[in-house]
Amino acid sequence: MKLGKVEFCHFLQLIALFLCFSGMSQAELSRSRSKPYFQSGRSRTKRSWVWNQFFVLEEYMGSDPLYVGKLHSDVDKGDGSIKYILSGEGASSIFIIDENTGDIHATKRLDREEQAYYTLRAQALDRLTNKPVEPESEFVIKIQDINDNEPKFLDGPYTAGVPEMSPVGTSVVQVTATDADDPTYGNSARVVYSILQGQPYFSVEPKTGVIKTALPNMDREAKDQYLLVIQAKDMVGQNGGLSGTTSVTVTLTDVNDNPPRFPRRSYQYNVPESLPVASVVARIKAADADIGANAEMEYKIVDGDGLGIFKISVDKDTQEGIITIQKDLDFEAKTSYTLRIEAANKDADPRFLSLGPFSDTTTVKIIVEDVDEPPVFSSPLYPMEVSEATQVGNIIGTVAAHDPDSSNSPVRYSIDRNTDLERYFNIDANSGVITTAKSLDRETNAVHNITVLAMESQNPSQVGRGYVAITILDINDNAPEFAMDYETTVCENAQPGQVIQKISAVDKDEPSNGHQFYFSLTTDATNNHNFSLKDNKDNTASILTRRNGFRRQEQSVYYLPIFIVDSGSPSLSSTNTLTIRVCDCDADGIAQTCNAEAYILPAGLSTGALIAILACVLTLLGFRTNILEENAK
Repeated sequence: MKLGKVEFCHFLQLIALFLCFSGMSQAELSRSRSKPYFQSGRSRTKRSWVWNQFFVLEEYMGSDPLYVGKLHSDVDKGDGSIKYILSGEGASSIFIIDENTGDIHATKRLDREEQAYYTLRAQALDRLTNKPVEPESEFVIKIQDINDNEPKFLDGPYTAGVPEMSPVGTSVVQVTATDADDPTYGNSARVVYSILQGQPYFSVEPKTGVIKTALPNMDREAKDQYLLVIQAKDMVGQNGGLSGTTSVTVTLTDVNDNPPRFPRRSYQYNVPESLPVASVVARIKAADADIGANAEMEYKIVDGDGLGIFKISVDKDTQEGIITIQKDLDFEAKTSYTLRIEAANKDADPRFLSLGPFSDTTTVKIIVEDVDEPPVFSSPLYPMEVSEATQVGNIIGTVAAHDPDSSNSPVRYSIDRNTDLERYFNIDANSGVITTAKSLDRETNAVHNITVLAMESQNPSQVGRGYVAITILDINDNAPEFAMDYETTVCENAQPGQVIQKISAVDKDEPSNGHQFYFSLTTDATNNHNFSLKDNKDNTASILTRRNGFRRQEQSVYYLPIFIVDSGSPSLSSTNTLTIRVCDCDADGIAQTCNAEAYILPAGLSTGALIAILACVLTLLGFRTNILEENAK
């Protein structure tokens, strides 16, 4: 038999009444233990209040006010002389009291989740005097919970990760649902968890909400993400309980459980022999189903005849093995190379070594292709020497180049004129013999660096370059000369034998044993009475006075011819004239003036005084001329 809404509400009221009557004796006992109440003018023992223990079911939907309970004082004899009043939380607005009977009713629907209890005060008054016959007493109306709130996942939806290949029972994440119903009353807020979607891969602990793996060997490479739906149901999961759900996205994180494998057992690449050193020959890659650090590779050449010719490194962005050249390739010397290359994970996981070696090998064959190469000189640099005295057309040396290709095409030679702008040299186009084309001068250019071109006669676009350094050997073709322009002076008070100048010489030549100069006076100057020369034997010479009494008014300048000879073979010489000026010097021998005209001035008159006198004379002559002109008029 099914109950309608009205019948159901009456049923709830009957339950409430039963609860109220069952608690009456306890309430009366509680009140009987109250302290005595003394009314003014006389004393008497306090009468006890009588009421039920009040509970009200929440969410009452009936049309009539909901009966809560009854207040009663044993002073009340039922003759209408006592009236009851109610105050406190919800008094009059939610709870009303029949002042005659003490019956309390709720006039509004109550929600325990909004307010779980109400504290009110009750008082019994004498109707005629409106004075209390009992002290005011406080009581609580508690809202009885019903299961009207479903569990909610406040932090959902969830995302979590767990390593692939985790053992069964590995914790993934904990989900938590909350229920707003009263956890202290019944099972309305007692939640259990279950999994609606995500089986058989995952399970959930019914009481804790901890999600765990339920299958072994879950492989990220097969499936990396799972969507779970977790349900939380109150009433301990019993029928009639309310439920809520949330989603949990579980991602399997990678572990290094896949060894690297080359897609092919062998590779072949063709490269031209002209490929420069450090160029990339090939890129190979071992496949690894793992990702990130678990897929990082190391490559190395473990065997083959290309060790030392090639090397392999890893591209950290693509994890490819990059094969590059370390030395020049030569088709004529070797046409192919074979390399055995190994790829291995950088960091292997010991838990999965049983799955097999975490490395793999492959064979790489490199075919060297022939290209039409330019001629190659027998030496990268040809040093040559030639005397600067050599005649035009003389042979200096020979260069040689050949075509490295199997065709061995004949070679023709020429000089790159950008390196020999003055055209000092020629080269025989067929033999490579270099000769002089102009006279050479070591002092102008001691070393000539020229470039020789070698071209294939069948393919002139193929040009090789050789470098020749021609050093010009010195001969003694420059006479020595004064090292500088000397400004030599002799003091009027100089003494015989006094050194007035030290001279040296320079020579543009560079003899292998260094310079050695010899100094002397010329034959004409040997017997002069004024100066002498002393060769110091260290490539210098000293000029000395032979007498004293030099006077500027007699002779202000002397010219001394000096003969200088070098040590070359044959030796060269030159005559250089040393100019010596006579000067007035102070006590320290420092020249003060070397002007000879100073001696023709009157004694005691300075140059300034003479100029003043001359000006006066000119003024007088002008004045005399003016007088004569006036007389003439």
